[in-house]
Amino acid sequence: MAWFKKTPEVRSMENPNTPVTAQAVNWGGSAVAGVNVTLENALTVPAVWAAVEFISGTIASLPLNVYEKTETGRVKMTSGLQTVIHDAVNNETSSFDWRKYTFERILTGGRSITYIERANGRVVNLWPMDPADVTIKRSSNRKTYEYSPGGDAKPVTYAASEIIDIFFSVESDGITSISPILTNKDAIALAIAATNYGSKFFNNGGVPPFVMTGNFQTGSALNRASNDLQNAIQQQTKENRLALTLPAGHEIKPIGADPEKSQLVDLKRFQVEEIARIYSLPPVFLQDLTHGTFSNTEQQDLHLVKHTLRRWITQVEQEMNLKLFGRDEAKFYVEFNLDGLLRGDFSTRMSGYATGIQNAILTPNEARAQENRPDKDLGNDLLVQGATVPLGQQKMGDTNV
Repeated sequence: MAWFKKTPEVRSMENPNTPVTAQAVNWGGSAVAGVNVTLENALTVPAVWAAVEFISGTIASLPLNVYEKTETGRVKMTSGLQTVIHDAVNNETSSFDWRKYTFERILTGGRSITYIERANGRVVNLWPMDPADVTIKRSSNRKTYEYSPGGDAKPVTYAASEIIDIFFSVESDGITSISPILTNKDAIALAIAATNYGSKFFNNGGVPPFVMTGNFQTGSALNRASNDLQNAIQQQTKENRLALTLPAGHEIKPIGADPEKSQLVDLKRFQVEEIARIYSLPPVFLQDLTHGTFSNTEQQDLHLVKHTLRRWITQVEQEMNLKLFGRDEAKFYVEFNLDGLLRGDFSTRMSGYATGIQNAILTPNEARAQENRPDKDLGNDLLVQGATVPLGQQKMGDTNV
């Protein structure tokens, strides 16, 4: 199934036959660098590929569970919807694959759409759909989703409550999704153009464009000299020999700018930073350690969780809770677990566990579970240091002060 053949079509409330955006009919767009940017060739830019794969893979690998609220706290479910959310969303797709596919669509085309299959009121499967095969309409202030696989089958209409709809951003109508790639096509086009220029340069054996000057009497002589020189360069490049010697009175002059003078390396590094900004990623996660140090790299880990992943996780949790349980259901909810991303090194973890246990925040068994260690007897009790007592009740010998 092709992922990107057309954008989800969105039509205005006043005239359902009129698309509200040109993006509805075009997945690509030309940019100032003279490159036609599409979702496919944008992924040929290593920084774009790294950003999409890193964010989608990271969120897909986080534990996602279903919880039930109780009078004493909460209980993690072990069957039913927990199996769908945590293990496999249907008989063909694991939870990891579904979430990775979801965010690959969001981070490229700008939207991901999933159908919720129910039986007797219970959620039994989740089915990801190609956004290109979905037409979103609004009528009487209600959204509907028309799904036509391949664009040829008879459309099936779903209510908004049957669809998990997650998007990167939306336009002012509230339903038209915005693609981060197409919105920032100029920056991505510049990265593609820089790569293409470098490829052409090295494809010519590292010889920059040049012009040969000399005493040519006729046009035919010039053509023969040009062909002979081109063949000589290709032959010597193939045989890894030294440069040829020109006849007396002739010389080669380079034309255009060579990669060093055009600062090609600096440009490509700058484009990594630009693409990192598009996805709110610290450059270190795109394998750019130009400005990385031992101390600020650790801080960028915190930045990733607080300012990049938290936004996506909150959006996904709220969308899933709304569509899976309804607005009035407060007993069940889904939640990601970020503890694995914030564990730190061994010494930091142990210090944190000790503080939590000594102040009755964690039980010993809860801390052991974080380290995949088995429970111990009496490990479910909350503990507190006995030296911590109300002011004025400290014991001094046998006398209460």
